[in-house]
Amino acid sequence: MKLTVVAATGGIGRHLVEQAVAAGHEVTAVARRPRDLPEGVRVVAVDLASPDMAALRAAVGGADAVLSGLGPRDPRADAGVTSRGTRAIVAAMQAEHVRRVVVVSAAPVGPVPVPGEPRPPKHDPGDGFFMRHLFSRIARALYGAHYADLALAEQALRESGLEWTVSRPPKLTDKPLTGRYRVALNRNIRGGFSVPRADVAHHMLRMVDQPETVKQVVGIAT
Repeated sequence: MKLTVVAATGGIGRHLVEQAVAAGHEVTAVARRPRDLPEGVRVVAVDLASPDMAALRAAVGGADAVLSGLGPRDPRADAGVTSRGTRAIVAAMQAEHVRRVVVVSAAPVGPVPVPGEPRPPKHDPGDGFFMRHLFSRIARALYGAHYADLALAEQALRESGLEWTVSRPPKLTDKPLTGRYRVALNRNIRGGFSVPRADVAHHMLRMVDQPETVKQVVGIAT
């Protein structure tokens, strides 16, 4: 397949590129400062904080699917990057008639209100007692602006008309790929507190060809 990977030098994006190349896919890598990418990868420089739409359209044009690992380098300082970048990706895909997109979000996003949905469920249906009453409160206190931005990015996908899938992992780690993780549609993973970035990338690539995940939120954790 022809795959475009956005934020290709980030924590998840780098794994997406490496795993896609290893699987024999034709990869276009989009990053603000593309560097240290595998041989044979087509590289397009785009800053998603202030995107060049012509370059972004060129990057997604002809792709079978777009995969985005977009997120701020500092979640407490760079809020707004993900929603702006996601809206730009959506616009570029719509202009180029590319339909399939898989993006990474975060497990605490479900209960975050967005315009048009000011009263979402108080808790994700997959969260247990600890997640509902302790961890989620701490996470939102520390990264509330980041989760609000991710919620806006998810809303942009829901309103896009594209064949989108959102991956919602909990705490991300740099442990090596295991291929052993739990997933669930439209809920977080009970007792799932972390997952390697490499495993999130592995699952995102798998979901490209899983029609049951289209227009779904997918929880993942070890």
